[in-house]
Amino acid sequence: MLRWVMEEIQASAALELRLVVTGAHLSPEFGMTVSEIESDGFAIDQRVEMLLSADTPTAIAKSIGLGMIGFADALAAIRPDILLVLGDRYEILAAVTAALAARIPVAHVHGGETTQGAIDEAIRHSVTKMSQLHFVAAQAYRNRVIQLGEEPSRVFCVGGLGIDGIRKATLLNRATLEDSLGIRFLDRNLLVTFHPVTLETRTAESQMDELLTALANLQDTAIVFTMPNADTDGRALLEKIKVFCGRHANAHWFSSLGHARYLSCLAQVDAVVGNSSSGLTEAPTFKIATINIGDRQLGRLRAQSVIDCSPTCESIADALASAYSPSFQARLSSVVNPYGDGGAASAIVKTLERCVGETTLKKAFHDLPFQNTFA
Repeated sequence: MLRWVMEEIQASAALELRLVVTGAHLSPEFGMTVSEIESDGFAIDQRVEMLLSADTPTAIAKSIGLGMIGFADALAAIRPDILLVLGDRYEILAAVTAALAARIPVAHVHGGETTQGAIDEAIRHSVTKMSQLHFVAAQAYRNRVIQLGEEPSRVFCVGGLGIDGIRKATLLNRATLEDSLGIRFLDRNLLVTFHPVTLETRTAESQMDELLTALANLQDTAIVFTMPNADTDGRALLEKIKVFCGRHANAHWFSSLGHARYLSCLAQVDAVVGNSSSGLTEAPTFKIATINIGDRQLGRLRAQSVIDCSPTCESIADALASAYSPSFQARLSSVVNPYGDGGAASAIVKTLERCVGETTLKKAFHDLPFQNTFA
Protein backbone atom coordinates (compact mmCIF):
# COMPACT_ATOMS: atom_id res chain seq x y z
CA MET A 1 0.00 0.00 0.00
CA LEU A 2 2.97 2.34 0.50
CA ARG A 3 4.38 1.76 -2.96
CA TRP A 4 2.81 4.81 -4.59
CA VAL A 5 3.79 7.08 -1.70
CA MET A 6 7.34 5.78 -2.06
CA GLU A 7 7.33 6.52 -5.79
CA GLU A 8 6.04 10.05 -5.17
CA ILE A 9 8.79 10.60 -2.58
CA GLN A 10 11.40 9.41 -5.07
CA ALA A 11 10.07 11.87 -7.63
CA SER A 12 10.06 14.77 -5.17
CA ALA A 13 12.80 17.39 -5.38
CA ALA A 14 12.36 18.15 -1.68
CA LEU A 15 12.40 14.64 -0.23
CA GLU A 16 14.76 11.66 -0.19
CA LEU A 17 13.43 8.14 0.33
CA ARG A 18 15.18 5.79 2.76
CA LEU A 19 13.54 2.38 3.16
CA VAL A 20 13.43 -0.08 6.07
CA VAL A 21 11.86 -3.51 5.41
CA THR A 22 10.75 -5.86 8.20
CA GLY A 23 8.30 -8.52 9.32
CA ALA A 24 6.72 -10.95 6.89
CA HIS A 25 8.43 -9.26 3.92
CA LEU A 26 11.63 -11.04 5.01
CA SER A 27 10.02 -14.43 5.66
CA PRO A 28 10.10 -17.32 3.14
CA GLU A 29 7.02 -18.71 4.90
CA PHE A 30 5.05 -15.61 3.83
CA GLY A 31 6.41 -15.42 0.29
CA MET A 32 9.66 -13.46 0.85
CA THR A 33 7.93 -10.42 -0.63
CA VAL A 34 11.01 -8.26 -0.15
CA SER A 35 11.87 -9.46 -3.66
CA GLU A 36 8.76 -7.69 -4.99
CA ILE A 37 9.88 -4.44 -3.36
CA GLU A 38 13.25 -4.74 -5.06
CA SER A 39 11.75 -5.71 -8.41
CA ASP A 40 9.66 -2.51 -8.28
CA GLY A 41 12.94 -0.59 -8.27
CA PHE A 42 13.33 0.38 -4.62
CA ALA A 43 16.70 0.28 -2.86
CA ILE A 44 16.45 -1.15 0.65
CA ASP A 45 18.56 0.70 3.21
CA GLN A 46 17.94 -1.51 6.25
CA ARG A 47 16.34 -4.89 6.96
CA VAL A 48 14.98 -5.60 10.42
CA GLU A 49 14.54 -9.30 11.16
CA MET A 50 12.00 -9.75 13.95
CA LEU A 51 9.71 -12.75 13.29
CA LEU A 52 10.20 -15.92 15.33
CA SER A 53 9.25 -19.37 14.02
CA ALA A 54 6.23 -19.51 16.34
CA ASP A 55 2.89 -17.75 16.65
CA THR A 56 2.15 -17.97 20.36
CA PRO A 57 1.38 -14.81 22.36
CA THR A 58 4.84 -15.10 23.90
CA ALA A 59 6.47 -15.31 20.47
CA ILE A 60 4.57 -12.24 19.25
CA ALA A 61 5.65 -10.25 22.31
CA LYS A 62 9.26 -11.32 21.79
CA SER A 63 9.03 -10.33 18.11
CA ILE A 64 8.01 -6.83 19.16
CA GLY A 65 11.07 -6.69 21.39
CA LEU A 66 13.35 -7.87 18.59
CA GLY A 67 11.77 -5.30 16.30
CA MET A 68 12.49 -2.47 18.73
CA ILE A 69 16.14 -3.50 18.94
CA GLY A 70 16.42 -3.78 15.16
CA PHE A 71 14.68 -0.47 14.49
CA ALA A 72 16.83 1.28 17.07
CA ASP A 73 19.89 0.29 15.05
CA ALA A 74 18.26 1.01 11.68
CA LEU A 75 17.11 4.48 12.66
CA ALA A 76 20.48 5.29 14.21
CA ALA A 77 22.14 4.36 10.91
CA ILE A 78 19.73 6.30 8.68
CA ARG A 79 19.00 9.29 10.98
CA PRO A 80 15.77 10.25 9.15
CA ASP A 81 14.06 13.62 9.52
CA ILE A 82 10.71 11.83 9.80
CA LEU A 83 9.50 8.22 9.92
CA LEU A 84 6.48 7.40 7.74
CA VAL A 85 4.48 4.33 8.81
CA LEU A 86 1.17 2.80 7.82
CA GLY A 87 -1.39 0.90 9.79
CA ASP A 88 -1.66 -0.92 13.04
CA ARG A 89 0.41 -4.09 13.16
CA TYR A 90 2.80 -4.94 15.96
CA GLU A 91 5.79 -4.48 13.65
CA ILE A 92 4.82 -0.81 13.34
CA LEU A 93 4.51 -0.48 17.12
CA ALA A 94 8.14 -1.60 17.41
CA ALA A 95 9.29 0.90 14.79
CA VAL A 96 7.43 3.87 16.27
CA THR A 97 8.51 3.10 19.84
CA ALA A 98 12.14 3.10 18.68
CA ALA A 99 11.53 6.41 16.86
CA LEU A 100 10.00 7.96 20.01
CA ALA A 101 13.10 7.10 22.02
CA ALA A 102 15.33 8.43 19.22
CA ARG A 103 13.39 11.74 19.07
CA ILE A 104 12.37 11.18 15.45
CA PRO A 105 8.98 12.62 14.37
CA VAL A 106 6.46 10.11 13.02
CA ALA A 107 3.88 10.49 10.25
CA HIS A 108 1.12 7.87 10.61
CA VAL A 109 -1.16 6.73 7.78
CA HIS A 110 -4.60 5.15 8.37
CA GLY A 111 -5.04 6.17 11.99
CA GLY A 112 -8.39 6.69 13.69
CA GLU A 113 -9.90 3.44 12.43
CA THR A 114 -11.35 0.78 14.71
CA THR A 115 -11.08 -3.00 14.64
CA GLN A 116 -12.55 -4.13 17.91
CA GLY A 117 -11.69 -7.80 17.50
CA ALA A 118 -7.91 -7.44 17.16
CA ILE A 119 -4.92 -6.17 19.12
CA ASP A 120 -4.42 -3.85 16.15
CA GLU A 121 -7.05 -1.58 17.74
CA ALA A 122 -4.87 -0.67 20.72
CA ILE A 123 -1.69 -0.56 18.62
CA ARG A 124 -3.23 1.85 16.10
CA HIS A 125 -4.31 4.35 18.75
CA SER A 126 -0.98 4.01 20.57
CA VAL A 127 0.87 4.84 17.34
CA THR A 128 -1.42 7.86 16.94
CA LYS A 129 -0.31 9.21 20.32
CA MET A 130 3.35 8.72 19.38
CA SER A 131 2.96 10.45 16.00
CA GLN A 132 3.20 14.11 15.01
CA LEU A 133 1.44 14.00 11.61
CA HIS A 134 -1.67 12.00 10.77
CA PHE A 135 -3.00 10.98 7.34
CA VAL A 136 -6.48 9.45 7.68
CA ALA A 137 -8.78 7.75 5.20
CA ALA A 138 -12.12 9.39 6.03
CA GLN A 139 -13.60 12.31 7.94
CA ALA A 140 -14.95 10.02 10.67
CA TYR A 141 -11.41 8.80 11.29
CA ARG A 142 -10.08 12.37 11.37
CA ASN A 143 -12.65 13.17 14.05
CA ARG A 144 -11.49 10.19 16.09
CA VAL A 145 -7.80 11.15 15.90
CA ILE A 146 -8.74 14.63 17.12
CA GLN A 147 -10.82 13.00 19.86
CA LEU A 148 -7.60 11.27 20.95
CA GLY A 149 -6.17 14.71 21.64
CA GLU A 150 -4.30 15.42 18.41
CA GLU A 151 -4.12 18.96 17.04
CA PRO A 152 -6.60 19.31 14.11
CA SER A 153 -4.05 21.19 11.99
CA ARG A 154 -1.86 18.07 12.03
CA VAL A 155 -4.62 15.65 10.93
CA PHE A 156 -5.13 15.38 7.16
CA CYS A 157 -8.01 13.54 5.48
CA VAL A 158 -6.47 12.05 2.31
CA GLY A 159 -8.52 8.91 1.62
CA GLY A 160 -7.40 5.30 1.55
CA LEU A 161 -4.02 4.40 0.09
CA GLY A 162 -5.37 1.12 -1.23
CA ILE A 163 -7.47 3.01 -3.76
CA ASP A 164 -4.31 4.52 -5.28
CA GLY A 165 -2.99 1.01 -5.81
CA ILE A 166 -6.15 0.01 -7.63
CA ARG A 167 -6.19 3.09 -9.84
CA LYS A 168 -2.49 2.89 -10.77
CA ALA A 169 -1.89 -0.85 -11.00
CA THR A 170 -1.81 -2.70 -14.32
CA LEU A 171 -4.21 -5.59 -13.79
CA LEU A 172 -3.86 -8.97 -15.47
CA ASN A 173 -6.72 -10.12 -17.67
CA ARG A 174 -8.53 -13.32 -16.75
CA ALA A 175 -6.56 -15.68 -19.02
CA THR A 176 -3.18 -14.23 -18.04
CA LEU A 177 -4.08 -14.36 -14.36
CA GLU A 178 -5.18 -18.00 -14.65
CA ASP A 179 -1.89 -18.91 -16.32
CA SER A 180 0.09 -17.01 -13.71
CA LEU A 181 -1.69 -18.75 -10.84
CA GLY A 182 -1.93 -22.14 -12.52
CA ILE A 183 -5.68 -22.35 -11.89
CA ARG A 184 -8.94 -21.96 -13.82
CA PHE A 185 -11.80 -19.77 -12.68
CA LEU A 186 -15.29 -21.30 -12.72
CA ASP A 187 -18.86 -20.00 -13.01
CA ARG A 188 -18.51 -18.55 -9.52
CA ASN A 189 -15.28 -17.41 -7.84
CA LEU A 190 -14.30 -16.37 -4.33
CA LEU A 191 -11.18 -14.85 -2.79
CA VAL A 192 -10.79 -15.92 0.86
CA THR A 193 -8.59 -14.35 3.53
CA PHE A 194 -9.22 -15.21 7.17
CA HIS A 195 -7.00 -14.03 10.03
CA PRO A 196 -7.08 -14.92 13.73
CA VAL A 197 -9.24 -12.68 15.90
CA THR A 198 -6.38 -11.78 18.19
CA LEU A 199 -8.44 -10.47 21.13
CA GLU A 200 -10.20 -13.81 21.46
CA THR A 201 -8.71 -16.94 23.01
CA ARG A 202 -8.78 -20.29 21.19
CA THR A 203 -11.37 -19.26 18.58
CA ALA A 204 -9.23 -19.15 15.43
CA GLU A 205 -9.30 -22.86 14.60
CA SER A 206 -12.98 -23.38 15.37
CA GLN A 207 -13.96 -20.35 13.29
CA MET A 208 -11.82 -21.58 10.41
CA ASP A 209 -13.53 -24.97 10.63
CA GLU A 210 -16.92 -23.26 10.32
CA LEU A 211 -15.74 -21.27 7.29
CA LEU A 212 -14.28 -24.31 5.54
CA THR A 213 -17.45 -26.31 6.16
CA ALA A 214 -19.49 -23.57 4.47
CA LEU A 215 -17.09 -23.43 1.52
CA ALA A 216 -17.01 -27.22 1.10
CA ASN A 217 -20.69 -27.20 0.12
CA LEU A 218 -20.27 -24.81 -2.80
CA GLN A 219 -20.76 -26.06 -6.36
CA ASP A 220 -19.06 -24.74 -9.52
CA THR A 221 -17.05 -22.29 -7.41
CA ALA A 222 -13.31 -21.63 -7.60
CA ILE A 223 -11.87 -20.68 -4.20
CA VAL A 224 -8.57 -18.79 -3.93
CA PHE A 225 -7.05 -18.60 -0.44
CA THR A 226 -4.48 -16.03 0.64
CA MET A 227 -2.58 -16.85 3.81
CA PRO A 228 -3.30 -15.53 7.32
CA ASN A 229 -1.07 -12.85 8.82
CA ALA A 230 1.89 -13.61 11.07
CA ASP A 231 -0.44 -13.35 14.08
CA THR A 232 -1.15 -15.52 17.10
CA ASP A 233 -2.50 -18.94 15.94
CA GLY A 234 -1.99 -18.07 12.27
CA ARG A 235 0.00 -21.23 11.47
CA ALA A 236 -2.83 -23.50 12.61
CA LEU A 237 -5.13 -21.80 10.11
CA LEU A 238 -2.55 -22.25 7.37
CA GLU A 239 -2.42 -25.99 7.95
CA LYS A 240 -6.21 -26.27 7.81
CA ILE A 241 -6.27 -24.38 4.51
CA LYS A 242 -3.62 -26.68 3.03
CA VAL A 243 -5.60 -29.79 4.02
CA PHE A 244 -8.82 -28.32 2.61
CA CYS A 245 -7.19 -27.49 -0.73
CA GLY A 246 -5.72 -30.98 -0.90
CA ARG A 247 -9.22 -32.42 -0.63
CA HIS A 248 -11.02 -30.00 -2.97
CA ALA A 249 -9.77 -29.59 -6.54
CA ASN A 250 -11.58 -26.25 -6.88
CA ALA A 251 -9.62 -24.69 -3.97
CA HIS A 252 -6.12 -23.20 -4.21
CA TRP A 253 -3.84 -21.53 -1.66
CA PHE A 254 -0.99 -19.06 -2.11
CA SER A 255 1.52 -17.86 0.46
CA SER A 256 1.54 -14.52 -1.35
CA LEU A 257 -0.29 -13.46 -4.49
CA GLY A 258 1.70 -10.25 -4.75
CA HIS A 259 0.00 -6.89 -5.13
CA ALA A 260 -0.76 -7.02 -8.86
CA ARG A 261 -2.15 -10.56 -8.80
CA TYR A 262 -4.15 -9.85 -5.65
CA LEU A 263 -5.85 -6.85 -7.22
CA SER A 264 -6.32 -8.79 -10.45
CA CYS A 265 -8.11 -11.48 -8.47
CA LEU A 266 -10.41 -8.85 -6.96
CA ALA A 267 -11.34 -7.85 -10.51
CA GLN A 268 -12.28 -11.45 -11.38
CA VAL A 269 -14.05 -12.83 -8.31
CA ASP A 270 -17.65 -12.41 -7.21
CA ALA A 271 -16.84 -11.77 -3.56
CA VAL A 272 -14.16 -11.46 -0.92
CA VAL A 273 -14.76 -13.78 2.04
CA GLY A 274 -13.11 -13.57 5.46
CA ASN A 275 -12.14 -10.84 7.90
CA SER A 276 -9.39 -8.89 6.14
CA SER A 277 -9.48 -5.09 6.02
CA SER A 278 -9.12 -5.33 2.24
CA GLY A 279 -12.71 -6.52 2.00
CA LEU A 280 -13.85 -3.20 3.45
CA THR A 281 -11.27 -0.76 2.07
CA GLU A 282 -10.50 -2.08 -1.43
CA ALA A 283 -13.14 -4.58 -2.57
CA PRO A 284 -15.96 -1.97 -2.82
CA THR A 285 -14.03 -0.16 -5.57
CA PHE A 286 -14.38 -3.31 -7.71
CA LYS A 287 -18.17 -3.37 -7.17
CA ILE A 288 -18.04 -6.86 -5.68
CA ALA A 289 -19.51 -8.32 -2.51
CA THR A 290 -17.66 -8.70 0.78
CA ILE A 291 -18.62 -11.42 3.26
CA ASN A 292 -17.19 -10.00 6.49
CA ILE A 293 -17.00 -12.71 9.15
CA GLY A 294 -17.02 -12.06 12.89
CA ASP A 295 -15.72 -9.15 14.95
CA ARG A 296 -12.18 -8.62 13.66
CA GLN A 297 -13.15 -5.56 11.59
CA LEU A 298 -15.92 -4.38 13.90
CA GLY A 299 -16.05 -0.58 13.85
CA ARG A 300 -14.65 0.13 10.36
CA LEU A 301 -16.67 2.13 7.84
CA ARG A 302 -18.61 -0.14 5.48
CA ALA A 303 -19.89 0.20 1.94
CA GLN A 304 -23.29 -1.23 0.99
CA SER A 305 -21.45 -4.12 -0.67
CA VAL A 306 -20.45 -5.55 2.72
CA ILE A 307 -22.48 -8.35 4.31
CA ASP A 308 -21.63 -8.97 7.96
CA CYS A 309 -22.12 -12.45 9.39
CA SER A 310 -21.27 -14.54 12.42
CA PRO A 311 -18.37 -17.04 12.33
CA THR A 312 -20.69 -20.03 11.95
CA CYS A 313 -21.25 -22.29 8.96
CA GLU A 314 -24.94 -21.44 8.75
CA SER A 315 -24.41 -17.68 8.95
CA ILE A 316 -21.60 -17.74 6.37
CA ALA A 317 -23.70 -19.86 4.01
CA ASP A 318 -26.64 -17.45 4.38
CA ALA A 319 -24.34 -14.50 3.64
CA LEU A 320 -23.01 -16.17 0.50
CA ALA A 321 -26.55 -16.86 -0.68
CA SER A 322 -27.44 -13.22 -0.10
CA ALA A 323 -24.39 -12.06 -2.04
CA TYR A 324 -25.48 -14.02 -5.10
CA SER A 325 -29.13 -12.99 -4.86
CA PRO A 326 -30.43 -10.91 -7.80
CA SER A 327 -31.45 -8.01 -5.55
CA PHE A 328 -28.00 -7.71 -3.98
CA GLN A 329 -26.19 -8.09 -7.30
CA ALA A 330 -28.36 -5.32 -8.79
CA ARG A 331 -27.21 -2.76 -6.22
CA LEU A 332 -23.47 -3.44 -6.54
CA SER A 333 -23.09 -1.14 -9.56
CA SER A 334 -24.03 1.88 -7.42
CA VAL A 335 -21.74 1.08 -4.48
CA VAL A 336 -19.56 3.97 -3.27
CA ASN A 337 -16.32 3.21 -1.43
CA PRO A 338 -16.24 5.24 1.82
CA TYR A 339 -12.43 5.31 1.58
CA GLY A 340 -12.49 7.62 -1.41
CA ASP A 341 -11.52 7.50 -5.07
CA GLY A 342 -7.74 7.84 -4.98
CA GLY A 343 -5.15 10.59 -4.64
CA ALA A 344 -3.95 9.79 -1.13
CA ALA A 345 -0.31 9.30 -2.11
CA SER A 346 0.02 12.70 -3.75
CA ALA A 347 -1.73 14.43 -0.85
CA ILE A 348 0.58 12.76 1.68
CA VAL A 349 3.75 13.69 -0.17
CA LYS A 350 2.68 17.31 -0.70
CA THR A 351 2.12 17.63 3.04
CA LEU A 352 5.45 15.98 3.84
CA GLU A 353 7.23 18.38 1.49
CA ARG A 354 5.76 21.25 3.48
CA CYS A 355 6.18 19.82 6.97
CA VAL A 356 9.38 17.76 7.08
CA GLY A 357 12.04 19.70 8.96
CA GLU A 358 9.41 21.87 10.63
CA THR A 359 7.57 19.16 12.56
CA THR A 360 8.25 19.49 16.27
CA LEU A 361 8.23 16.60 18.69
CA LYS A 362 6.41 18.52 21.42
CA LYS A 363 2.66 18.73 21.10
CA ALA A 364 -0.15 19.90 23.30
CA PHE A 365 -3.12 17.67 24.04
CA HIS A 366 -6.07 19.07 22.09
CA ASP A 367 -9.02 19.04 24.46
CA LEU A 368 -12.56 18.86 23.10
CA PRO A 369 -15.22 21.13 24.59
CA PHE A 370 -16.12 19.72 28.01
CA GLN A 371 -19.68 18.80 28.80
CA ASN A 372 -20.56 18.57 32.46
CA THR A 373 -22.68 15.43 32.66
CA PHE A 374 -23.06 15.79 36.45
CA ALA A 375 -24.92 19.10 36.32
